[in-house]
Amino acid sequence: MNSKSFTVLLFLSVCLIWGTTWFAMEVAVHTIPPIFATALRFFLAAPVLFALAKALNQPLMFPKEKRGWVVIVALMYFAIPFTLMIYGEQYISSGLASIIFANMPVAVMLMSGLFLGLRLAKHQIFGLLTAVVSLCLIIGNEMQMGGDDYLTGTVSLGLAVLIHAVMYVLVQKHCKEVQVLTYNAVPCFLASMFLFAVSAMTENVVVEAISWNSLSAVVYLGFAASVGGIVAYFKLGQVSTPFQASICFLIFPVVALLISAFINGEMLSEQSLILMLPLLFGIMLTKMPKRVFKQQRAINAAE
Repeated sequence: MNSKSFTVLLFLSVCLIWGTTWFAMEVAVHTIPPIFATALRFFLAAPVLFALAKALNQPLMFPKEKRGWVVIVALMYFAIPFTLMIYGEQYISSGLASIIFANMPVAVMLMSGLFLGLRLAKHQIFGLLTAVVSLCLIIGNEMQMGGDDYLTGTVSLGLAVLIHAVMYVLVQKHCKEVQVLTYNAVPCFLASMFLFAVSAMTENVVVEAISWNSLSAVVYLGFAASVGGIVAYFKLGQVSTPFQASICFLIFPVVALLISAFINGEMLSEQSLILMLPLLFGIMLTKMPKRVFKQQRAINAAE
């Protein structure tokens, strides 16, 4: 397989894994409480991440001066936001959940400006505003039909996106040198232990009531999403440009919507589907490299 074919395969793998993750979370909470489901997901993923880290000679522990970040990452990157995601999917469709999460690049761009002093180009500001306005219109349109339940689910997913974005920016600032498997392995395991403890105190897990479909969904989330998605996206980032890799955020919501429509018969309203066009366009603009527009201006000036 040549390098171009390999890159395309990685890209499709990431889009498919991320697109199917949302439906898997929706199925998981049919018979498994959300906190326990998230704990089990990370508990299954952790040993595989340990093995991969060892096989690829990546350390399991953070550098000595960064050890305190292990707990922060475990709670604020894994335990809390992922629980909010799966909790929110009890109230909104997997398709709408994926659309909200697709705005992660927009949230990261905004937090980078706030915490890192990143200066946004005009096209990035325009893209950010376009995406935010489009998302608000989609959510408002869907909530008219879904009521208070949609509000609960939307707030949960929105908080998850914001927490993830803040953590991404802080990690870029303080732990940029930490390798990807190091960043995921131990925090993933600690998150599972924390969530098992919280679940034991707050949830009533009835083992006999757990369906095979829900259990299979959690297994899929543990191995395919938490391990396969991480490895595939990291490798994609190595063999392509950051902009090319970020296009996955434009594709996986479409995959999630198609799955939700095909399996559950759940469709967004016609107005919301139309509003997805400016939403995805805005997300693309926030990730568009500044040099693209500088080169275009230079060409126009030369002409």
